[in-house]
Amino acid sequence: MEAVRTFNIAGPCRPDRHYMIPAGRRLPGFGALVDKQAYFVVHAPRQTGKTTTMKALARRLTEEGRHAALHFSCETARAFPEDVEQAVKGIWLAIEGAARLELPPELRPPAPVEVPAAGYLHTQLTRWAEACPRPLVLVFDEIDALTGSTLLSVLSQLRAGFPDRPAAFPWSLVLCGARDVRDYKAASGGGPVRVGSSSPFNIKEESLRLGDFTETELRDLYGQHTEETGQPFAEEALAKAFELTQGQPWLTNALAREVVEKMQVPADQPITAAHIDAAKERVIMARATHLDSLLARLAEGRVRRVIEPVLAGELTGGKTFDADFEHVIDLGLVAPGLPVRIANPMYREIILRVLASSAEAAIDAEPHRYRTPDGQLDVDRLLRDFAEFWRQHGEIVVERMDYQEAAPQLVLMAFLHRVVNGGGLEREVGVGRKRIDVLVRWPYVDAAGRRAEQRVALEIKVWRDRDKKGDPLIQGLGQLDEYLRRLGLDEGVLAIFDCRSAAAPIEERTRFEEARTPSGRRVTVLRG
Repeated sequence: MEAVRTFNIAGPCRPDRHYMIPAGRRLPGFGALVDKQAYFVVHAPRQTGKTTTMKALARRLTEEGRHAALHFSCETARAFPEDVEQAVKGIWLAIEGAARLELPPELRPPAPVEVPAAGYLHTQLTRWAEACPRPLVLVFDEIDALTGSTLLSVLSQLRAGFPDRPAAFPWSLVLCGARDVRDYKAASGGGPVRVGSSSPFNIKEESLRLGDFTETELRDLYGQHTEETGQPFAEEALAKAFELTQGQPWLTNALAREVVEKMQVPADQPITAAHIDAAKERVIMARATHLDSLLARLAEGRVRRVIEPVLAGELTGGKTFDADFEHVIDLGLVAPGLPVRIANPMYREIILRVLASSAEAAIDAEPHRYRTPDGQLDVDRLLRDFAEFWRQHGEIVVERMDYQEAAPQLVLMAFLHRVVNGGGLEREVGVGRKRIDVLVRWPYVDAAGRRAEQRVALEIKVWRDRDKKGDPLIQGLGQLDEYLRRLGLDEGVLAIFDCRSAAAPIEERTRFEEARTPSGRRVTVLRG
């Protein structure tokens, strides 16, 4: 019996083992640039399929018979940031190893000759291009693993051979990494530099960004599972998967893998939106290596300067914003284009939970305390318990948090998370909104024994010294009115945290008020 393929979340995909989108569809401009003898860059965030795509495209070029194309990784040279000789020899060993696996003997490189490190790579590539019966196309994957003098040397040697192509140097060359060449760490010791006309790689013709899956591609990927197993994804499940992931390839595969392999939904049952929602929570809680590596970036200054205003609903700006924004796009944490927004709802949820984790650890709020006799959420008790927690511990908890601009919002969301247990919270954040919208979904069984869902909408605002319009109550009521209208709800909660330097002590300012939105909807106002 032929083995069924699987959804892959670890390492490059193999068409015989994994569901995958054809490489040519993911990077349609690749072939045209190779035909032009271009030296170019392909970049994308981690775990988006760069290696899978580049290996497949290189293999296809070789199979077509016009080129000798090879994909290899520069990863082994990472250990030698300032030892040029070890780095370039490590890269050449990677080329030789990949060639033994991917190319027939007549296309493989000749044995290397010993020359000084400053010209080692240039010399070997020249000899290979001269000896190979086909033009060479080389993909330097993980090129941004190189730093300092090793990166400068490699880029300089590639540039030096560029005028001699294709007779005495590769026909086309691709630098592939997580970032565009503009952000390569070309300075010894570290920080990214702008690569201008004096760059050792000013021969770059174009930078291609490998994007996330489109909704059509996600449906195609999931449809491959249906074709092989007969198990369908319901229409609402497909829509939910794209809504949560926005096509991010690792997340797209992780959700489907969780449902099919971990939750083991029987093959004779369709996969529903409820299955996708459950899988989302399981993937978030599992905190796989890919997610942890992204979250480790939150402490970086460049990342924080972009993410913190998004979470706080404030406007971004400053001298470094453009460079910071491009960097965080390259990491995959925010989506390309304006307004600035977290790349997808799953990343947003994970970021909010991680940043609120220190506050959540201080909260004693068990869900069973807030369940009424008829199974619904006791919103009044929840709010009053939070207000008491805020009076007693709010200032201390906020001081311990990293993202100070968003700290009050994160503390309230941490409290809600403890009560609702994560999966029932939907949050909307965005630059310039000056608020965070939160929807609590609380499932229960009604008096007739039917499954039902209670929905509670909250809007969170912060009042700071720089807010020239004063008390944000009126603005907040108008914004909440629109949010409630979209949800079809008649009442909601507006939380306003007073963080002005002249604010009254937290014990005095934390209180409740009743108000009405412009259209007459009832609002409980929590001031803190």
